[in-house]
Amino acid sequence: MRLSPATIGALPGDVARPAYDRDGQVVGIVHFGIGAFHRAHQAWYTDAAMNAGDRNWAIIGVSLRSADVAAQMNPQGGLYTVTERSAAGWQTRLVGAVREVLVATEAREAVIAALAAPTTHIASFTITEKGYCRAADGSLDPALACQGSIYAFLAEGLRRRHDDGLPGLTLLCCDNLADNGRQLARLMGEYLETNDPALRGWFETACACPSTMVDRIVPATTEADRAELSARIGMADHAAVMTESFSQWVIEDRFAGPRPRWEAVGAQLVADVRPYETAKLRMLNGAHSLLAYAGLAKGHSYVHQAIADPELRQLAESLMLAEAAPTIAEASGLDLPAYAAALIARFANPALEHRLIQIAMDGSQKIPQRWLETLNENEKPCRGILAGIDGWIRHIGGANGPVDDPLAPELARAAGSPDPIKALFGPDGLLGHLPDQLCAQLMDRK
Repeated sequence: MRLSPATIGALPGDVARPAYDRDGQVVGIVHFGIGAFHRAHQAWYTDAAMNAGDRNWAIIGVSLRSADVAAQMNPQGGLYTVTERSAAGWQTRLVGAVREVLVATEAREAVIAALAAPTTHIASFTITEKGYCRAADGSLDPALACQGSIYAFLAEGLRRRHDDGLPGLTLLCCDNLADNGRQLARLMGEYLETNDPALRGWFETACACPSTMVDRIVPATTEADRAELSARIGMADHAAVMTESFSQWVIEDRFAGPRPRWEAVGAQLVADVRPYETAKLRMLNGAHSLLAYAGLAKGHSYVHQAIADPELRQLAESLMLAEAAPTIAEASGLDLPAYAAALIARFANPALEHRLIQIAMDGSQKIPQRWLETLNENEKPCRGILAGIDGWIRHIGGANGPVDDPLAPELARAAGSPDPIKALFGPDGLLGHLPDQLCAQLMDRK
């Protein structure tokens, strides 16, 4: 038996389920990139807000390329479970916030119509760093921002809203980009300037792009996970998500129109996201990348194995407290030593089975904000980051198998060159030019 609206009644009593009438909810959000993270985070918060009495925030998910998530979710009426796993056991909740999943390559008109609908107020995104089609200098790369990018869909949807006299949208970036809302606003403006310059002024006045910080560890769900869940709940859930009990969502309180009451269910609405965002990027994400590349080099497969390695734990603590923390601005309620201790405890959760090779994906898109900005703001050598760079160069050279990165061929050539540091970070470096003293520090890292 498969999970669906018709089979909800057969779920065990310990599986929490929506308290609202799903069929009565109007779609208010169009979300691009409806992978496991979104289902365990933004959709999970939205479901909780509707459970708390908020209404009409159902989500239409959009897959930009693959039809896999649509095949998982649409036969289940958009339903799926989120299971929080810890050493103490499992806690499963049925999430009903998603109405359907559209595959952009197959349903372009439906995606644009959803963006242009009067009831839609928010378009949100978890498309990973590479989905924003940036060139090496951070500007929009026109060759990447093609018809299948978010910008093309947004431009057409916003044009229809403008022409129909409708309000603008809130564009809510939930990816790990520094100052992500302003980056999205700038990139969208660059796209419009080239493709619909008459719309740019309206976009900049009628729409809003708040910055956000998102945090929840969501490993890729395995067939073994699905089989164990099926045995527990008595039915198959092809879209099941496994995660930790911790979650955090910090949102700049700057919207173009209505929004769910996410703050009623644990999200933080703040005036300035930047200290939280910088702490997460440089401490959590920076340590994750270190553990991934250095852990794979030592033969580990999972985060909990890597953090249990005394040498790697010491490097991770150094990266977080001695290297990253001094570069982060103070903010009320942001206790960086306590944050680092909590991160170590989360990394050590053996029930998550978070694969290092999953974290190692797309390093060229992640390393600038996770490591290089910290390096650039330190006057002393950063041994944690330097160890991570060693592991990354080994990784892009093919030591851990095929490299999943949009720049994989170029990275392989750089790693195999006589001077990988110069090829990656020198004057004509693949990841941009670092100051000469930093390049010297990298070359002297041994």
